[in-house]
Amino acid sequence: MNTHRYLSEFLGTFALVATVVGSGIMAENLAGGNAAIALLGNTIATGAILYVLITIFAPISGAHFNPAVTLVMLALRELSLMGSILYISAQIAGGLCGTFLAHFMFEQEILQLSGNERSGLAQYGSEVIATIGLVLTILLGRKFRADQVAMLVGLYITAAYWFTSSTSFANPAVTIARTFSDSFSGISISDTPYFIVAQIIGAFMALLLSQILLKSAR
Repeated sequence: MNTHRYLSEFLGTFALVATVVGSGIMAENLAGGNAAIALLGNTIATGAILYVLITIFAPISGAHFNPAVTLVMLALRELSLMGSILYISAQIAGGLCGTFLAHFMFEQEILQLSGNERSGLAQYGSEVIATIGLVLTILLGRKFRADQVAMLVGLYITAAYWFTSSTSFANPAVTIARTFSDSFSGISISDTPYFIVAQIIGAFMALLLSQILLKSAR
């Protein structure tokens, strides 16, 4: 068993969520009620850490940190079913631990449940769009600019925080983890299933689009 690959997925998702939640708490503490400033702080930290994490962990596990990406790689037969299950388990566990670490660092209750509602067709549709863009960035990026995928993903998420009404979760593991943080970056558990379904739909729409585009590029 390639345990180092699963450890890489755990650590990467752990660090990603700790950054998302931690920077959200810090931004909210410092923004003085200005939501735009808080979102900007959260955005910069997330885009930056994605660049770092993908750069250092991609050679080990592929740096998915995202069950939607892992499911796409399963569909492409780049991972086995058991490997995918272990990847996704590591990602969810890492995300939850990342949330708990962020709460610890900011002296908050470790276990929380978010009351931050993110409901409505526009928000769910935004998650479809956000995930299409993310997965297309990964699939086309690794085909044409494999050495720049870390930068492309970091920049895409930085942009998508601002052009989607949902602020681009685009990741079921991160969505689950953020359900357990009643902070700026949290999401109500009543909205979590809809976000996850939207993300999976978006991921497979991106897979279909990438196959059409790559076929036409041959």
